[in-house]
Amino acid sequence: MVFIAGFTAILGELITIDAIPLVWFRMLMATVLMYAYIRFKGIAIKIPPKAIARLSFAGIIIALHWITFFGAIKASNISITLSMVSSGAFFASILEPIIHKRKIIAYEMIFGLVVVLGVFLITQSELQYIEGIILGIVSAFLSALFAVLNGKFVKEYRPSVISIYEFISGVLFITLFIALFGTGFNQEFFNVSTSDLWYLFILASVCTAYAFIASVKVMEHISPYTVMLTYNLEPIYGIILALILFPEKEKMSTNFYYGAAIILGAVLLNGILKNWKALKRKQS
Repeated sequence: MVFIAGFTAILGELITIDAIPLVWFRMLMATVLMYAYIRFKGIAIKIPPKAIARLSFAGIIIALHWITFFGAIKASNISITLSMVSSGAFFASILEPIIHKRKIIAYEMIFGLVVVLGVFLITQSELQYIEGIILGIVSAFLSALFAVLNGKFVKEYRPSVISIYEFISGVLFITLFIALFGTGFNQEFFNVSTSDLWYLFILASVCTAYAFIASVKVMEHISPYTVMLTYNLEPIYGIILALILFPEKEKMSTNFYYGAAIILGAVLLNGILKNWKALKRKQS
């Protein structure tokens, strides 16, 4: 599952169309596949209008996260993007206490400051990628906001119900944006190469619809804390894959790797500490 998540960035590099149409195709395909799964399983998806509005807001957030994520890849490269997106843990440490109305955890803020140091190191050494760095940080914030919101929704509704409404709202949001502010749905928009269509299908099916369903299935066998800890390895896998597949474009300065190591180290330590505390609570 983590390998699949890491491969998402590789597909973003391989797909040649811009970030906005890329996300539109991805979410549309994933919505169709998710709906087919829901129909096959006979899952009831009727929920109150107020709940639909809340899920729709989260769907717009995830659409913007994916747009900025793939935009960052196209403006810089995979290594820069994944390093910046790793800073989502810092934003989550600020957003979660506000949205979930809990106390701020001191060690989360410390790890957050360590992440800021890592981002600073990368920015100082890779100024030529400043657009990608900014987009990556925005993507990290949106990812954290989406995760914190979903943390509340999952207590009320089934994950498949949450997902289908979020995907539908994301597609509708991007559709309106393209129609009002973009070039519109002209012939050029749908003029997608065969290779891009295959990559988009893999992205929508394996890396989106299947990944979601499988991640829920995995939680029947291992704890959510273990899943979270393992997913923190995604940037490491992604950067290693990028170095193997795109060695010329992905080779970075020494300071970048110092900064990336600081960010990833903070994220992993945060996950390990949370897992350890959760195990202690269970034992007591």
